[in-house]
Amino acid sequence: MENLQFYTARLQLLPYILEDSEAFRHLNNDPFIRRFLWDDNPIDAMTADDIMEQNLRHFEENQYGLWKIQLKHSKKTIGYVGLWHFFDEPQPQLIYALLEPHTKKGYATEASRTIIRYALDQLGFEYLTAATDEPHLASQKVARRLGMSFVEKRMEDNKPTLFYKIEKTANRDGELV
Repeated sequence: MENLQFYTARLQLLPYILEDSEAFRHLNNDPFIRRFLWDDNPIDAMTADDIMEQNLRHFEENQYGLWKIQLKHSKKTIGYVGLWHFFDEPQPQLIYALLEPHTKKGYATEASRTIIRYALDQLGFEYLTAATDEPHLASQKVARRLGMSFVEKRMEDNKPTLFYKIEKTANRDGELV
């Protein structure tokens, strides 16, 4: 999966592998991350193992899944970004999560922009969506900074969920925006 590693100015994005299960569980049990991604419920080792196994299958079969977000200079994992299936949507959605001390620094935008370009340029997606809980204002700001437009609000899992979308479009230079 070396060809699925990405590097930005400040970050490296590495696919999660099976051996990362415990670290993935620990990250998702952080109160700041689990508040919105897991409805504030902790995840157990079996759930983390299942997700890592599913992630490996996604990468092998579809060339996408969940990537660790690591700081380039320290190699410290500060969150994750990826493409994952939610809410019976026809294709995977963008997902991003950061530990609270690493928010408000542009890391989620930097990592997500890389995955959006990969999805649209390399995987051939015509669009990409992201969903966020209505109260998660920071996640909505990231979606807008990424150039995503609000599409709809609907009830998912008995809570109001906002959906954002970015379509494959070209700017004057022919690059995806």
